[in-house]
Amino acid sequence: MFIGKLVFAQIVDLLPRRRFQTLVSRYQGDYKNRGFSCYDHLLTMIFAQLTFCESLRDIEACLSAQPAYLYHLGIRGNVRRSTLSDANESRNARIFEGLAQILMTQARGLYVDEAIGVDLDAVVYAFDSTTISLCLALFPWAKFRRNKAAIKLHTLIDLRGNVPTFILVSTGKTHDVMALDSLTIEAGAFYLMDKGYIDYRRLYGFATACAYFVTRLKDNAQYHVVESQEADKAAGILCDQVIRLTGTMSAQDYPANLRRVKYRDPDTGDLYEFLTNNVDLPAAIIAQLYKQRWQVELFFKWIKHHLRIKVFYGTTENAVRIQIWTAISTYCLLAIARKHFGLDHDMHQMTQTLRLHLFAKTPVFTLFSEKTSNYQHNDDCNQLSLFD
Repeated sequence: MFIGKLVFAQIVDLLPRRRFQTLVSRYQGDYKNRGFSCYDHLLTMIFAQLTFCESLRDIEACLSAQPAYLYHLGIRGNVRRSTLSDANESRNARIFEGLAQILMTQARGLYVDEAIGVDLDAVVYAFDSTTISLCLALFPWAKFRRNKAAIKLHTLIDLRGNVPTFILVSTGKTHDVMALDSLTIEAGAFYLMDKGYIDYRRLYGFATACAYFVTRLKDNAQYHVVESQEADKAAGILCDQVIRLTGTMSAQDYPANLRRVKYRDPDTGDLYEFLTNNVDLPAAIIAQLYKQRWQVELFFKWIKHHLRIKVFYGTTENAVRIQIWTAISTYCLLAIARKHFGLDHDMHQMTQTLRLHLFAKTPVFTLFSEKTSNYQHNDDCNQLSLFD
């Protein structure tokens, strides 16, 4: 209930405080750091994400400009850039990773009834990675190429609400297919991936786990056609075949039938060849499913434009991980707030509005109300007219 709290305080009230303190105790996050607790650290980083602060100096300046509001924001310690820098370097990043995992699970549960744009009664995931370039001189631990450093975010999102359910942070040298080994495969679910994830031994793991994948067939794939099915030309399906791999290694790695769907997009005229282990769905649904893989690209675009994960407040690996995990926590917290306050606005509009009103003492839901203000002009007031 709103009792005069600041907008920022209303948002962070949705954090699972007890579970966070359990993580702090597990990793001794507050050991010898009583002046600037882990919770102060978390709130400061979330504030920095929401206000898009560019540096530690910016964070200190923004919070110092409103010292009377720090207590009402929930921050009890003194926020100085040196203190925040030390905390980012020394505090265990697994504290913030654990919180992000909790918030991802919580947010996902709120969007289980969301539509995914395809007439399919199943859980659908999109899996991909994005590379964040870094300066090799400042981040030598993240060496990617000879003169370049980078990290990767391997991300699995649930298309019901586009909520991340799994994120792996690695260096740029880590190949995308390696991230598949860290996934927990859910039986009956669909996994959408581009052709960069084609590793037939790993894809066969989806089949043995009773899950389905939809990806694109590589141009050099060797196979023979086991069976051809009738293609729906009106839906853009050029062919629908059951195939079996014949390559020396591929046939050994995937010793079962696969399905090849050739599709021409009626809007762009582009030609696609899809590879899947599902033989029951109509070919048109397979094509529609792969189109939804683009949602993970939109997720990457959103967090890079609206949160601070391309420029970092520290150069150590620990500081980078803390900033990334607090960015993910901020995204999930906004997704939770969207449902909690019953907002119909998209995440972009929601973020921009909140960014301008973090210090306002206004109920969050009224910031997005289209109703006019309760104030009504009284024509019978005693104010005299300046002009007759």
